[in-house]
Amino acid sequence: MPEEGGGAAMAEQAMIHITMGAQSGDFASGTTAGQAIRAMLPAGQAERVLCAMQGGICVELSDPLTEDCVLEPLTYQDEEGRRVYERSLRFLFLLSLKRLYPDKRARMLNSVGYGLYLRLLDGEIGHEMARAIEEDMRELVRQDLPFQKEEWTREEAIAYFENEGWLDKAQLLRYRPQQNIRMYRIGPLCEYFYGAMLPSTGMIRAFAVKPHYPGVVLMAPSPANPDEPAPYVSRAKFLREFATSQRWCRILGAENAADVNRMIRDGRLREFIRVNEALHDKSIAGIADEILRRGARVVMIFGPSSSGKTTFANRLAVHLRVLGQRPHLVSLDDFYRDRRDIPLEPDGKPDLEHVDALDVPLLTSCLEELLSGRTVEMPRFDFKTGARCPKSYELTVGPGEPLLLEGIHGMNDRITAEVPEQLTYGIYVSALSCINLDDHNRIRTTDVRLLRRIVRDMRFRNTSPVETIDMWPKVRAGEERWIFPNMEKADVMFNTSLHYELPVLKTIAYELLLSIPRTAPEYLVAHRLLKVLHYFLPVDGDVMDEIPPLSILREFIGECSFYDMH
Repeated sequence: MPEEGGGAAMAEQAMIHITMGAQSGDFASGTTAGQAIRAMLPAGQAERVLCAMQGGICVELSDPLTEDCVLEPLTYQDEEGRRVYERSLRFLFLLSLKRLYPDKRARMLNSVGYGLYLRLLDGEIGHEMARAIEEDMRELVRQDLPFQKEEWTREEAIAYFENEGWLDKAQLLRYRPQQNIRMYRIGPLCEYFYGAMLPSTGMIRAFAVKPHYPGVVLMAPSPANPDEPAPYVSRAKFLREFATSQRWCRILGAENAADVNRMIRDGRLREFIRVNEALHDKSIAGIADEILRRGARVVMIFGPSSSGKTTFANRLAVHLRVLGQRPHLVSLDDFYRDRRDIPLEPDGKPDLEHVDALDVPLLTSCLEELLSGRTVEMPRFDFKTGARCPKSYELTVGPGEPLLLEGIHGMNDRITAEVPEQLTYGIYVSALSCINLDDHNRIRTTDVRLLRRIVRDMRFRNTSPVETIDMWPKVRAGEERWIFPNMEKADVMFNTSLHYELPVLKTIAYELLLSIPRTAPEYLVAHRLLKVLHYFLPVDGDVMDEIPPLSILREFIGECSFYDMH
């Protein structure tokens, strides 16, 4: 028999009401998000859930719920779900590395498709070592070990990381505005990953460790098939460009956020800006030399959104003029079809990222005529009206007058097939951020590009951060479909990232992102960007004045000589 008074005690237990889609129910206060999801969803659906959204915040499945709330389950099909999975996968790799090779330290570097490239700070990861780490990771998955959460003070975390010799983390945490920190522990390893994690290693079901000298690529699944690690796709040119930029970061002594902050604090950022810009200028001059050597008539400049393609094209034109050329800049955006003729997305809205949003037959016809020496009536597009301008302009291309075609579809086969290969030169332009928060936590290039676009849209297009964040998933989907598959076709890659730009972007974007309320659907992304910017010191006006008027960053923050009237 139950103890006397037990029923009364149960009746007094606090209850909360949880809503999830069309379902809702009452649960005891303290029920975890995972328990609620398993109670409200069929087993097959519940096991796919990796985390949940609650009022603009990503909550872990092991987090207790103590008040009425609305939950939105997130799976691997959701970007935040994939980020939670990747953080947990990184912890799993680091745990195996510590178990098998306790004297080795790794640095997480950059994405490669659906994988993450990493290498040791000292030495290389050979095939045998990679195989041993992967086998140990799979054993840890079989053991289904919980990621134990512990609340530490910032000072306790700093002391722990200093004792471990992870000075990059210790230095960074000194810039953390919050006093408390949620640490994660499994056995001998304690870590912090700047975001939500899975409940246990058993949920990391699909991964692979692929050797890629001198490091490895830690492969995660693709959204289309979350049950298998994605196939490894070699991107040799992409990795070479990243390696070059990372080498310069090491030479300049700025690999992590704390290194950049030290320059700001010591008054050395102005010199750092000058060196960054000189490196860009030297690289662009080298590309111009190669175009001249090749005798290229059509230079395709392409890359994802907010990479600085327009400013790069203008700067390249300047260097070509120095070499005696007379380049002509042509924007593929002027070949957009009228808005009513653009292919539609499933939601019925125009798909501006689709290659058939361009009038490809008109474009290829114009190129053929121009290369034949004929004068061509070139179109202009008015983005305000969403239609082609009634008035065109004439263009004739003579010897020593290369065409610089700038746009996201520059190396699409539909376009390049109509131009003789020996006359073309492809340049992939992207912002490949090489500054990490710390050795184990990279700053994603897509987040840097989004910050650039938020600043530019607000300053020059009267578009709020909320609107920019809303349209970003469609932009990213277009990049995955139309741009990234073509990147290795480029003859050269140019990294437009500037190692000093995040403190500058913080100075402009921080308050804008803070103004987005927690109840807004865009809060999750804003909060994620703020968590990165938290760790950078802002810069003052004198430092901003050091940024040259031809800098690629000026395309986003203003006062660019090429197209700013001021």
